Amino acid sequence: MVKSMAKVLIPSPLNYRTFSKKSRCINPNSIGISLSASNNFFGRNISVRGPLSIPKFNIRNSRSAATTAQMSIGIRKAPKWWEKGLQPNMKEVTGAQDLVDSLLNAGDKLVVVDFFSPGCGGCKALHPKICQLAEMNPDVQFLQVNYEEHKSMCYSLNVHVLPFFRFYRGAEGRLCSFSCTNATIKKFKDALAKYGADCCSLGPAKGLEEKELLALAANKDLSFAYTPKQEEPVLVALQEDMTNKTSRTSLSHPNAFPPLPLPRPLPLASTSHKVKQGSKSEAC
Repeated sequence: MVKSMAKVLIPSPLNYRTFSKKSRCINPNSIGISLSASNNFFGRNISVRGPLSIPKFNIRNSRSAATTAQMSIGIRKAPKWWEKGLQPNMKEVTGAQDLVDSLLNAGDKLVVVDFFSPGCGGCKALHPKICQLAEMNPDVQFLQVNYEEHKSMCYSLNVHVLPFFRFYRGAEGRLCSFSCTNATIKKFKDALAKYGADCCSLGPAKGLEEKELLALAANKDLSFAYTPKQEEPVLVALQEDMTNKTSRTSLSHPNAFPPLPLPRPLPLASTSHKVKQGSKSEAC
């Protein structure tokens, strides 16, 4: 065994003690050491024999590892109360366009829009029961609107009381709207039983009302664009076209459509009564 001359640092809770031995060659990977130290380490003599590998310790690496561990632990957060117990038919609205599209794409399904606030105690107490009702009615779509994140949109929709609910379905549009708490949950159940029956509406889904869509489009805080419907001018144009065709036909063929006689006016009750009295007086 080749004796080596090396300085070995042995950690101690108080200080680092240095030991040395004569050496002729040093292996960088492992150091062959055979020593018997007279100094005490934790109150005992130290005797190290055989190859000894000294691990490298870097303060920067230890700090980065600790920071990474803290970040990995802090990423996972507990779910918020309005995120607990959600069912597959429950969805949180991300904006005005998402609300409009969700109502239009629902078809004939009953849609319940739930307006809530994270700081609303009544909303928090009512949330578990709403989740239970959503589980019992899988054919009903529940849309959640966070009032704190969409204050401007709620203001345009005239929502000022929480918790607040609106029911929509198909071509009928909005069916009802009301506010209820945990104590008045029967109002919500009655509305769900009344409008939750399967039905087929004629025409596409209506969604929000025209004035509500215009209010959302006029709100500068929202990135929502809406083009008003132009049904009335089309109807007026059709009526004018039919009138022109009728007038042309009557001019070219005057006897094609003979004028109908006007109805005679009905006699008034007071006049007929006077006539009867006059006839009686004459008979007398």
